Amino acid sequence: MESKIANAVSLKYQPVALIWSDEKPAKAVQFQEGKWGCIMWLAAGAAKGRVAVCDRKTFGCFGGGVGMGFGDQYVNFPGGKECFCHFLSAGNDQWELGQQTAEKVKPFLRKEAYDNFVYGERYLKTPERVHQFIENLPITDIPAEYVIFKPLADVDPSRETPRVIVFFADPDQLSAMVVLANYDRQGNHNVIIPYAAGCQTIGIYPYQEAQAEKPRAVVGLTDLSARAYIRKQLADNLMTFSVPLAMFKEMESHVVGSFLERPTWQGLLSAETESD
Repeated sequence: MESKIANAVSLKYQPVALIWSDEKPAKAVQFQEGKWGCIMWLAAGAAKGRVAVCDRKTFGCFGGGVGMGFGDQYVNFPGGKECFCHFLSAGNDQWELGQQTAEKVKPFLRKEAYDNFVYGERYLKTPERVHQFIENLPITDIPAEYVIFKPLADVDPSRETPRVIVFFADPDQLSAMVVLANYDRQGNHNVIIPYAAGCQTIGIYPYQEAQAEKPRAVVGLTDLSARAYIRKQLADNLMTFSVPLAMFKEMESHVVGSFLERPTWQGLLSAETESD
């Protein structure tokens, strides 16, 4: 599958298709079972041409399992969901179960991970706020064994149906895609930026939008941890712009004849090319 959008905004990296499948691609990159990893590494690898895959045993981290649509994996966090709620907020050092669990997992965690477990990532103020965050997530359990990350150009539409298309975009490119998402739509809210992990903004949120009559695009990579993890793979100025397949096709149909062919965008594009 080709993308007129990617060409029109001059993407540096390939769009990535997320595909549900019961068959694992040969030679696909995959985390080892039980080993930690960031799902966004798989997406970034696919943007650079490498097919990757995950399943219910190889999603890298608990938030990643949730993000890819493998159910509520937070219940499997060390010490249970309550320990996760403390981990994402104020830390596990002030309550008994958290302290006990910290001692059990210490031999298996990197120094940074242990520090975050004990003292908290502090992305939300209290454990109660984390509970509310989880309750508001569109958690789902997809009817497939695998989620495949594949360069869009390598997708054969006669054999594969992407669920989501993910673009890694810089600020100018992201701006252009936001404009294009609203180009022939009623209303001014056709793009959303939910508070969520990086993987959740390319997975379960676009999955949810795909069920709507008029799906919206989802901007992501506001997740500070994910940004830190992928900056060496890609760049430090990128965001994700994810759309369900139906919206991707709609936006593709609007490229020709749009603002993308007019002087304002062409000027921005030329300035960006010169700066590179």
